[in-house]
Amino acid sequence: MTMCIVNMKAYDGCYGAKGLELGLALEKVAGEFSSETVLAVGAPDIRLFSENLSIPIYAQHVSPFKPGGRTGAVLAEAAALSGAAGTLINHSERRLTLADIEASLSAAKRVGLATVICSNNVNTSGAAAVLGPDRIAMEPPELIGGDISVTSASPEIIGSTVTHVSTLAPEVGILCGAGVKNGADAAMAIELGTEGVLVASGIVLASDPGAALADILQGMEQ
Repeated sequence: MTMCIVNMKAYDGCYGAKGLELGLALEKVAGEFSSETVLAVGAPDIRLFSENLSIPIYAQHVSPFKPGGRTGAVLAEAAALSGAAGTLINHSERRLTLADIEASLSAAKRVGLATVICSNNVNTSGAAAVLGPDRIAMEPPELIGGDISVTSASPEIIGSTVTHVSTLAPEVGILCGAGVKNGADAAMAIELGTEGVLVASGIVLASDPGAALADILQGMEQ
């Protein structure tokens, strides 16, 4: 099944009651397609979203710690108890060391969360894949939040990542991120061998987020 993860980040209107309203609108659109749509939300919103939406809710980050004296940590245990179905790890806006990536992955697996490790190039994608996440999300950081998609600016990076990861860890799925804005970008991501996309501003900051999501889902399924 193809997948679209919508990262709500911390944009105004993407958390709390307004964020939930947006989430409900996106869920309605998602129900019209066969692809799985997931919302990644900040830790304070996991319970709010998971209790009011039927689509999977992911944490944007879990800390590389076990329960204990860790003030401010986002424990995998707490995320799971709040209703999270999975988590992003090592997003470009929340970079971790390799040791912490492995520890966060272990924490997420400990409580049964699905895992998506974000990476920024072919080699780091391969290194992350051998750790055993469910998916890798390839996102060249210079393209995140911009107007140029990785599928048009550097499609060879996605193709090379698919080949490299498939050789090292064929069971790990690959998502395409960074500047995915429309259905054409999403269609190209699938054509390059990924199983879906990780998007943010292209949907949540669009003038019509529901229409933007529909365009991307249609592109993946055409």
